[in-house]
Amino acid sequence: MLEKVKKALKHTAIYSLGNVASKLIGIVLLPIYTKYFTVADYGVLGILEVTIALFTQVLLLGQPASYLRYFNSQKSKRQRKSTFFTIFIFLLAMTSVFLLFSNLLIPKAASLFEHPAEFEIYFKLCSYVIFFRVMNNLSMSVLRAKEKSSFYAFSSVVKILSTLSFTIYFVVFAQLGIKGIFYAYIIGEILLIIILLPTILGELSPTFDKKLFYASLAFGFPIIFSALASMLLNVGDRYILKLLVNYKEVGLYDLGYRIANLVNVFLIQPFLLGFLPQAYQIYGKEGDKRYYSKMLTYVVFGLCWVGLAVAISGKFIIETFAAKPEFYPAYQVIPIIVFANVFNGAKTVLNIGMFLKEKTRYVAYATILAALVNIGLNFVLIPHFGMKGAAVATVIAFLLFDLVSYYFSNRFYPIPYEISKILKMIIVALVLFGISQIATGLPAGGEIMIKTGLWFMFPILLYFWRFFEPVEIERLKEFAQKILHQG
Repeated sequence: MLEKVKKALKHTAIYSLGNVASKLIGIVLLPIYTKYFTVADYGVLGILEVTIALFTQVLLLGQPASYLRYFNSQKSKRQRKSTFFTIFIFLLAMTSVFLLFSNLLIPKAASLFEHPAEFEIYFKLCSYVIFFRVMNNLSMSVLRAKEKSSFYAFSSVVKILSTLSFTIYFVVFAQLGIKGIFYAYIIGEILLIIILLPTILGELSPTFDKKLFYASLAFGFPIIFSALASMLLNVGDRYILKLLVNYKEVGLYDLGYRIANLVNVFLIQPFLLGFLPQAYQIYGKEGDKRYYSKMLTYVVFGLCWVGLAVAISGKFIIETFAAKPEFYPAYQVIPIIVFANVFNGAKTVLNIGMFLKEKTRYVAYATILAALVNIGLNFVLIPHFGMKGAAVATVIAFLLFDLVSYYFSNRFYPIPYEISKILKMIIVALVLFGISQIATGLPAGGEIMIKTGLWFMFPILLYFWRFFEPVEIERLKEFAQKILHQG
């Protein structure tokens, strides 16, 4: 079982290279964004990026997840190529129709905003970003299905570096403002298509499988609602902040959210990329339930430990990279969003039973319920607490999501998760974060030493609380000895 866990973690580590590069670039661009944009401009950018993410998820129609599901069930290469061709042609047709109609409707939509000419350009550029991202998302799923994590990471890094280069050029030198960012996005997506073209052509078998098409739609259709609700759960609070407050509050919240999302980028997204293909492969085999259980424990361990580092250093990161003091208040939401991300990451394993049993509509039910609760809490909390209220609403909604996912999944495929260990990790992380706040404001050297020491205390305190099993302690000792021997 440990070998299967190591394999999943290996792929997670490789996938994380692309995601880490993406987040590091986001941090590199922070001084540029905060220098050349106002907080309100940053809020506009945040709203537009949220809109891109929402439309991308809707237009994907759950088909990347469907492809992963049916790729593993097809026995021959020809059937697998037919599966990809069927889904690829369908999504290409859907996104082409979207591009046509969106460009017809954009002028009317832009007229609703204060500067319609600018927003018309923004919306048109966003529509092209959406088109390319949908097709690239499906194509990258081929690499996931074949567990080609190294090529996946390479492709992601190339796209990210090109996007970074063109963003700097368009914003700093060409002085194109927000438009320049979307020009860079489009160039990055086109370059990714070029890199993936041999993979795409190699997987296309000109056979449209109607039976698989309907099955794929049936599997993916509930995921549309799940994905949309998930996006609203993650980013819908930006719209409500704009509605109830202003773009400046959106800008501060979005900046804090991006820093807190280091946890999401380093761990949750890479883990999900590597976990699902293997989860399908070992389903029904000996030890599968223990594997799922231990994966949840290890995922939460990583989320708590990495999240603790981000939470206690969030203020330092903001003040180091933001070019203007008006951006500094963004640090206030970082610890809260980090806490929300612990629950967000846990759901990737808690809902596995619904995917294994093809009960994806229950994933949609859980996501929609959590999204509705989140929206309601935002309208209640934001008027009183501003962006902090939005962050607290996110925590509560993700916790509810976990509880509902756990209930539904266990109805279809009961898995003995280590709930007591998960509670121990959350308690230790919260206590250490609380203690770290006492050190805030001390001379820089003292604050860094104390907070670093507290961060290292996380696994030590869990050890004394009898968190680790004997076999896990033995593996850790072997790993430590190997490192010392190499040193």
